Amino acid sequence: MALKTLSAKNAAALDKDLMSFGAFSIDQLMELAGLSVSQAAGAAGSWLLAVQETMAVMAWYEVLFMAPQGPMRLATQLRNLGVPFVDDFDSAITEADHVVDAIFGFSFSGEVREPFPAVIKALKETELPVTSIDAPSSWSIENGPPDSGPGNGFHPSTLVSLTAPKPLVKWFTGRHFIGGRFVSPDIAKKYNLELPAYEGIDQVVEVENIAGKL
Repeated sequence: MALKTLSAKNAAALDKDLMSFGAFSIDQLMELAGLSVSQAAGAAGSWLLAVQETMAVMAWYEVLFMAPQGPMRLATQLRNLGVPFVDDFDSAITEADHVVDAIFGFSFSGEVREPFPAVIKALKETELPVTSIDAPSSWSIENGPPDSGPGNGFHPSTLVSLTAPKPLVKWFTGRHFIGGRFVSPDIAKKYNLELPAYEGIDQVVEVENIAGKL
């Protein structure tokens, strides 16, 4: 099956369709995305708490590094569940077994702003497995890894493409999963997507690495 990619513009439009005639709420989509990421990270070797794209980085043992502007309702829910927050990422990563990189989504563009350059540098330098959601942080959705800056040379071990792969997968060389079983046949047809079949109750499908093939 040919793996077709979804531009950032179309990804944003598809999300709107999911929340309009698809009848999903944003909270539902975030929870389903978190479930997909959790399952993919488990398949990659480390079971994780379900995460959401609004999070920054979370280790499997449930320590969360979140941007100061992160959503207050989500922060309250996590604190109520006993998930500790940290503001020293360099220290936290030394105790982790696996890191989920969810700093930016498919809408990212421009320069990496504080406090994230140091976090991305740590992700690049760590020997831990890193699972990125939709896009390795600092990568261009259309043009892949940056030529300079904190993300230059950052290549996570695993990528979870939510809904459908984005053009940057042409440069990704690790394990690649697609998550997003909530895309209806009508929406897939509208965006000319050829999505893989999900087995059983799985929320993700591992697909062939296509680096250099598109």
